[in-house]
Amino acid sequence: MIITSIPDLALQYDEALSLLRVEWAAGEDMRSFRVSAEQLLKLVNQHGIRHMLLEMNTFPDISVYDQVWLGVSWMPVLVKLPLERVVLAIHRRRVHNQLAIDSLIALFRPFIKFDIQFFSTATPGLHWLSDYSSRIPELLSEWDAVHGRGLAHGGVSEPRPAYGHRPE
Repeated sequence: MIITSIPDLALQYDEALSLLRVEWAAGEDMRSFRVSAEQLLKLVNQHGIRHMLLEMNTFPDISVYDQVWLGVSWMPVLVKLPLERVVLAIHRRRVHNQLAIDSLIALFRPFIKFDIQFFSTATPGLHWLSDYSSRIPELLSEWDAVHGRGLAHGGVSEPRPAYGHRPE
């Protein structure tokens, strides 16, 4: 299900998989980043999300001020949520945000109880989060119907697996 309650974020929720996909949808405008990030935490808590994909390729470079805010205000709440697995989709060319993320993870490592994995794009991360669920093609189709082939820009796309009927 596509969720539209947080305007800066493109969100997709699958209750059966307890999975939430998150992409930044406000372009370069980060003025309401903190409000959106707080709303995201409430959404994760409200739905008891266990698996979350954060598509970091759509985020502009996170300012130093927002990095400090994430460390002081956001991460302490995130680590207390019922998350089991988190995927951060970030291409290796996104060095600024990769360093910001690495710093936050290093700072909170003793408190992080969920598994974190990095992928360069969202699709392989979704497969890992869902234990390669047969629901993923449906979720990808739903996402594509609303957002096209993905909001992520600047990354190298990875091929999607060819699902469907195979000739015998």
